[in-house]
Parts: sequence; C-alpha cells; structure tokens
Amino acid sequence: MQSLILVVDDEPKIVRLARDYLEKNGFRVVTAGDGQTALGLARSQRPDLIVLDLLMPGMDGREVCRILRAESDVPIIILTALSEESDQIAGLEIGADDYINKPFSPRALVARVRALLRRSQGGIISPAVIRVGELEIDTQAYSVTFNGDPLRLTRSEFELLALLARHPGRTLTRQQLIEDLYGEAASGVDRSVDSHVKNLRRKLESGTKVRYIETVYGVGYRFVEPINS
Repeated sequence: MQSLILVVDDEPKIVRLARDYLEKNGFRVVTAGDGQTALGLARSQRPDLIVLDLLMPGMDGREVCRILRAESDVPIIILTALSEESDQIAGLEIGADDYINKPFSPRALVARVRALLRRSQGGIISPAVIRVGELEIDTQAYSVTFNGDPLRLTRSEFELLALLARHPGRTLTRQQLIEDLYGEAASGVDRSVDSHVKNLRRKLESGTKVRYIETVYGVGYRFVEPINS
C-alpha cells in the first residue's frame, strides 16, 4: 500500500510543488495550510510521515510538532526558511526527525521522505534486545525502558541509540552515523546527529550520574557501559 504523506505549509505554491513530486513518486498526499487543520488530519488520516513548515500564522510548526510528538511517533520532516543553525536544530529538539531548508529541491525532499520511511518501517532494525545496565532496547518492539520505565523517543533518537548500542566501546564517526541513518539523503544533516545525541542524553541521563554516550571530540560518539561520575 502506498505511504500517506501529510504536507503542511501556508504557501500554496510550496504545497503544490511538494504534493506533485511526492505523488509522481508513488506517494499518497494530503495537505493542510495551517496548524489546526494539520492536527485534525494527522489524527483522522494517520499519515505515515509529515512534512511540516515551521513558520505559519496562528499555530506555528513548533507547536504542531510538540503536540504531535506527545501523541505519536510519526516521522516528521521540518521545512524551514530560517537560516540560522540554532533555529534549524531547535526543530529537531522539539521532536522532528529531519529538516530541509527553503528553498528546497523537490528531489531532495522525495529522497529524505524515502530514507525516513525506510527507517520508520524497520529497514535498519534487526530483531534483538540490547541490555546495558538498567537500559533495555527492544529493536523488534521499537521500545526503550530505563529502570523498568518506558522512554518516549523519536524514531531518529531510537535508531541512533540502537546503532550506538550495537557497537559498545567503538567510536562511530559523525559521517558513519549520518550515512547509516540517512543514506543517500545525508547531505547537510550532520548537526542533526549532535542534536539527537543531546536529546538522548537528556532523556537517558537526566537526574542521574549514569553516562551512556561519550563524545569523542573531533571524531564522533561512543556507547559505553554505565559510568557513575
């Protein structure tokens, strides 16, 4: 069955451009021009992926993303005209999986959508349970628990954590992580890995002295046995 994509933007030309290219590449598409309509369609149509503009009148994309992320783990790609890196990373920190700068290449959008759908449909996840200390990662059920309590992770956060945990003690470079997570759609997303690591640390390590992810400065990241510091 064709995947359903929800495209949300208040600029009709952008909506038409994204819709036309996605439909030509075999996707079903529904569209919205504002945040409230987007939320209604997300709840009623249950799309496989959402392409979401950040800057919209009324309820902006940030608020829509926060609400969606509290309700589901649907993959979200942010569209942003903001050029500052801090603005782009902010979208990832509220739960988006990827971002694309405006103006964008329709072909790049289709590539990102395909890459993210492959990941969300389990393309890189093997059936196994990874246990490290009080952390348990079930890559078949797509769930993570810490001290027996479930952790709510975005799809990208989950896959990055699982990827690191499969190679304990081994330093994975940013480029390796980018290529494993994003494949051919990797261009320009290196900072998203750093943002996802930051979010993982906040969710895994908040309020504790346990450390699971080490930074290897100038290289990348390494998953380690819990260290009390």
